[in-house]
Amino acid sequence: MNFLFPLGLLGLIGIPILILIYIIKSKYAEQTVASTYLWTLSEKFLKRRRPVSPLTGIISLVLQILAVAAISLIIAHPIITVPNSAKEYCFILDASGSMTMESEGVSRFERGKDEIERLIGSSTDGSRYSLIVVSDVTTTVFEQTTDKKQAIELLDALEEGYVAIDYTDALGAAQGYFDENPSVLTYLVTDTTYESATNVEVINVAAKEKNASLSGVVWDLSGGQLTVEGSINSYNQERDVVVSAYVDGDEVAIATANVHVKTGGVASFELTATLKTFSSLRLTVSGQDSMLYDDEYMIYNIKSEDTYSILLVSDTPFFLETALGAVGRTKVTVISPEDYNSTIRGYGLYIFDCCTPTQAPTDGAVWFFDPKGSVPDAGFSVQGEVILSRGELLEKTTSSSSIANKLTQNIKGDGIYISEYVKCSLYRNFTTLFSYKGNPIVFAGANAAGHREVVFAFDLHHSNLPMLAVDFIVMVDNLMTFSFPDVIEEVNYYAGDEAAVNVIANCNSIRVQSPLGKVTYLNTDLATATFPLSEVGTYTITVTVSNIPSEFYIYSAMPEGERIPTPSAQSIGLQGEATADGFDGTYDPLMILFICLALLFLADWMVYCYEKYQLR
Repeated sequence: MNFLFPLGLLGLIGIPILILIYIIKSKYAEQTVASTYLWTLSEKFLKRRRPVSPLTGIISLVLQILAVAAISLIIAHPIITVPNSAKEYCFILDASGSMTMESEGVSRFERGKDEIERLIGSSTDGSRYSLIVVSDVTTTVFEQTTDKKQAIELLDALEEGYVAIDYTDALGAAQGYFDENPSVLTYLVTDTTYESATNVEVINVAAKEKNASLSGVVWDLSGGQLTVEGSINSYNQERDVVVSAYVDGDEVAIATANVHVKTGGVASFELTATLKTFSSLRLTVSGQDSMLYDDEYMIYNIKSEDTYSILLVSDTPFFLETALGAVGRTKVTVISPEDYNSTIRGYGLYIFDCCTPTQAPTDGAVWFFDPKGSVPDAGFSVQGEVILSRGELLEKTTSSSSIANKLTQNIKGDGIYISEYVKCSLYRNFTTLFSYKGNPIVFAGANAAGHREVVFAFDLHHSNLPMLAVDFIVMVDNLMTFSFPDVIEEVNYYAGDEAAVNVIANCNSIRVQSPLGKVTYLNTDLATATFPLSEVGTYTITVTVSNIPSEFYIYSAMPEGERIPTPSAQSIGLQGEATADGFDGTYDPLMILFICLALLFLADWMVYCYEKYQLR
């Protein structure tokens, strides 16, 4: 036995002092004065006096000695060592989307936490505990701690996730604990049924819940007619449901559909309504089941800017003006190179045709045609002009990257010739669209200011590109989409995906608020800002451009695989041979000492009452 505060045993000195007081006290007559309400009240229940027995005083002395001993032990705080009784525990807690399913008002995740708390509470003091939570990221909440109270407090503060998960990192950490101590008890708390588990005890917290969900939603709005199609999945239950559609926050449905779906089956539905436009469309499924997050689906209608503001700096703007006019939605201002200076601001796109500014604009996208020299922070340098003896064919990129596919979409690109070009060296990450003998001729990317940039390393007048009406106009249209991107190009994702926000010209900040109210600010230094979706629901994206904020919305749905109430897998486990070794645990009798002390004081009071007022 050890004592946390051994000096507390000095209180045992009070025992001989108490005996001395008892010896001295016996020489005098005693007179009792009721000094508290307790003694006064007790007189109502006490009977006539009887002669005092000598044994009564001895009993009182013994009780008082025991009380002094108990107080001393409590202050000293004894700790009893129990050999080979403590264990090491490693808990892996599943925080995937399916763990949000509820039964009788309690989620699987909460039941899982209760199971871990029960195991920690029933274990021997001195045991070690580690907890790994697997959600959108794998997190070690505490590691080999012996503090039960702190471990349970950290456990209680955890919240469920909404994504599909991967146990690779968690099993790697658990394998490390197992390699260090093969007797570690590893528990996987999950709702997945495994056919086999090696060196891992699986605690399944599923309760045969039932669920129905919306999936595969597509929509079309044309000719004043809205059409929405999708399907209803039902798990563990045959049911009739009503699918309803609500527009722009209205509480009255614009369309409904009755759907019958069999157990484990899928039933399709179609909703139609007369509608010119909408900002948001909400779909709901009637009835209650174990998961609420898949009974609703949001659709947001993306609206593009009506007009693009462009400054064209050129002495011969005909080709570009014609192409930009054919694309539409543009407001083009043309000035000569002599009239341009770096103080001109306020345009979304600056085009420099056969001229080079001393400094690139910092408040919009930039196009360069036949740059005459290097521009600071433009991301490329001009190394000289190359004159060809005859027209040479440009080579279209074969890259399969998403940006290359978007910028060359619907462009044949097999008949573009040039007679001279400017040799450029790239020192930023640009995507080359067309090249000549390995030299980049048309390329796109972002400059040092983070604004989108396109470079044509030749003069349109020394090329047949303007004569290729389809390719030229389509190319300009693609580059316009690149230079004036929609802030949000996609509005529907699954939790666990990564969402993208295009950083448009003059963007001051991008603020993202999650469905649960968590706020983050995105980096606006690059052309595209991304962020992970770790929750289910609507994310609000506030984009401030030229100090004017605008709000956009995207919807993150529960992953399809997390909607299944009875997930299953083949096997899970740790490699190695387990042992049953333990280490010394501890037993803390402090609470028992407190109870004993209370009983001793109560017994002493009863003896005192008996001594003064004998019961009948």
